[in-house]
Amino acid sequence: MRMTMWVASAASLLILAFSFVPGQAQEDQSKFDSLKRFSQVLDMVERFYVNDVDRKDLIDGAIQGMLQSLDPHSTFMDPKEYQSMQETTSGEFFGIGIEISQDENGILKVVAPIEDTPAWKAGMKSGDLILEVDGMPTQEMSLTKAVSFIKGPKGTPVTLTVLSKNAKDTKEVKIIRDIIPLISVKARLLDDGYLWVRLMRFSERTTDELYEKIGEFTKKAALKGIILDLRDNPGGLLDQSISVADAFLGEGVVVSIRGRGKDSREFNAHQQDSDIDVPMVVLINAGSASASEIVAGALRDHKRALLLGERSFGKGSVQNIIPLNDGGAVKLTIARYFTPNGTSIQAEGIQPDILMPFEAPRDEEDAQQARRRAMREKDLNHHLENPNGTAGNKPQNAFKRTEEAQKALDRDNQLRLALQLVHSLPRIQSIH
Repeated sequence: MRMTMWVASAASLLILAFSFVPGQAQEDQSKFDSLKRFSQVLDMVERFYVNDVDRKDLIDGAIQGMLQSLDPHSTFMDPKEYQSMQETTSGEFFGIGIEISQDENGILKVVAPIEDTPAWKAGMKSGDLILEVDGMPTQEMSLTKAVSFIKGPKGTPVTLTVLSKNAKDTKEVKIIRDIIPLISVKARLLDDGYLWVRLMRFSERTTDELYEKIGEFTKKAALKGIILDLRDNPGGLLDQSISVADAFLGEGVVVSIRGRGKDSREFNAHQQDSDIDVPMVVLINAGSASASEIVAGALRDHKRALLLGERSFGKGSVQNIIPLNDGGAVKLTIARYFTPNGTSIQAEGIQPDILMPFEAPRDEEDAQQARRRAMREKDLNHHLENPNGTAGNKPQNAFKRTEEAQKALDRDNQLRLALQLVHSLPRIQSIH
């Protein structure tokens, strides 16, 4: 619709440029001069450039340059790139599994690797700069073009030249492409009734997957608390971020978006039988972007959850995908979004309630030593029994944490603290 309006306006310019409507002639003539200048440059390139060039390629490049000059997220996609983009929100695709953007210098930057993908297994991290793809510099490369080079058939290699955060030298990372399944939710029980729910992206089925995963556990036991992990979640579909936040909110604004002029819209939570109202801690970091920040901001502003981790990415804009007649599309920034209390997080991010940087995981031997050092009276030989028995302490049928859950906690200081806090939230909230 917006594209149709733009074309209609452009056609009107050519007509009005020759009219004598008071107050408009000078402005319309200026716009016509700009189009004339573009036509002159196009003609010069076609006539005098050292190599023959296809006019379609020149026009596509001009459109791409125009959109890239607006902001890092507006872009032009040819039919192949548009199809590839659609695959990343439904079904599966072949690639390495990273979400990328461009920094202020036009260099590719990793927003977040997708968990359990080749990029994640190769050690790619949020904030890594990709300087080359198979030897081709990325600084002058469009974002969509870079994505098309990084993707490829299953089993084929791609070599990235990477500069990691705080590193002095670049390194080459060779990654074998594979199927990237769009499973967006994983869940694991950490303690009796306390669930760790990891959202890796916001695709078409994220909210359904969230309810399915939680439902699998509530069939067996009562849910006492949730750790919602949005770390390294690069975002995705706006409607899914709203419905995920709505799953934990009974009412109120989830997010508002404000476009050009006074064009604005609010999205609200609704009371549902499926609402999840147990204590919550939300984990965020620099890889939590866009839709992730919408969820985190809504839960924070409504005082529904405690946020822990590091400041989020800071993408506070909304893009619309506008298909073109030739099968391509334009991704255009159409609005800014605001959290329920009216805050824009654009280029600022969301500051967690408890700031805790991630620490490098301990190796297994260090973890075991740490657990041995945490000795209590009950661990001593021949200790006196509590006269009250086990009431109020560890029950006879105590929950046994799985080995996988223990390893995850040993590797992750942020997750360990989140678990402690979600246990303690009812007690903390009762203190005045």
